[in-house]
Amino acid sequence: MPRRNTAISGRRQRGKSVLHGPGGESGGSFRCVGCRLDVPISAPGTAHRNHCPHCLTSRHVDRIPGDRAASCRGRMRAVSMTVRDNGEWSVVHQCVACGALKMNRIAGDDNALALMRIAVRPLADPRMGRRALRSL
Repeated sequence: MPRRNTAISGRRQRGKSVLHGPGGESGGSFRCVGCRLDVPISAPGTAHRNHCPHCLTSRHVDRIPGDRAASCRGRMRAVSMTVRDNGEWSVVHQCVACGALKMNRIAGDDNALALMRIAVRPLADPRMGRRALRSL
């Protein structure tokens, strides 16, 4: 039976039958393309894991969450953070191969320091604010 989760927002997630193993079989973990750690597919706060909790790197495998239908398979690096209307945090990933942007909700065991480094990145570069104001 798929695990249902009522995360911080109280929103129930649909269960996903994601196949992580080689050849498409179900597996209990996957190897991170960034830091090469073995990452369990179960994650607190989300129905399925789609990024490494240590370095926040992902792989471009989905067109829509859970379908594993994207042909790119490129490395996706965490470039930014965003907050949804319900207050839930998401990591914005960009594919280094094709440039696609995807949003992924954070998991309960994601590295808090890595999340904060991404969240405060705009504050670390004083030129970024000026560029944003000029573009308005």
